[in-house]
Amino acid sequence: MTRAVLSIGSNLGDRLAHLRLAVDGFADVLVAVSPVYETAAWGVTDQPDFLNAVLIVEDDGTDEWGWLRRGQELENKAGRVRTQHWGPRTLDVDVVTVDGVTCDDPELLLPHPGTPERATVLIPWLDVEPDAVVPGHGSARELLSTLDTEGVRRVGVL
Repeated sequence: MTRAVLSIGSNLGDRLAHLRLAVDGFADVLVAVSPVYETAAWGVTDQPDFLNAVLIVEDDGTDEWGWLRRGQELENKAGRVRTQHWGPRTLDVDVVTVDGVTCDDPELLLPHPGTPERATVLIPWLDVEPDAVVPGHGSARELLSTLDTEGVRRVGVL
């Protein structure tokens, strides 16, 4: 059994519908879905605000690469076009962590880079997993305590 934490986000088109597409796409393995938060873009900031959430998924037959591929299939289904690093997107599905596995392959870095500095991931993750730990970095709650969370607004549920 592998357990993965997935971060989902959207800032183009019907953002909530894109997040729901991801939830529906993982419905057969879904353990938990966080509330939805709205946040300013991270990295490239001259773009629309994002809706973000976190999913916890489990499946006997899926490893970290399987979670990545499944997420990419859903991104493609949502019409995602990769033209700019950290640019706007219809749907982004990031594999945050999988059973504490670390990976340094450029296509799948685990834990997902930037997680310890992103309230957009840590806040919704803590909603569904209050004792969350970022492998190699420690308690998500302790990491979050060092971040500015002022611009992260809870806006609903999926």
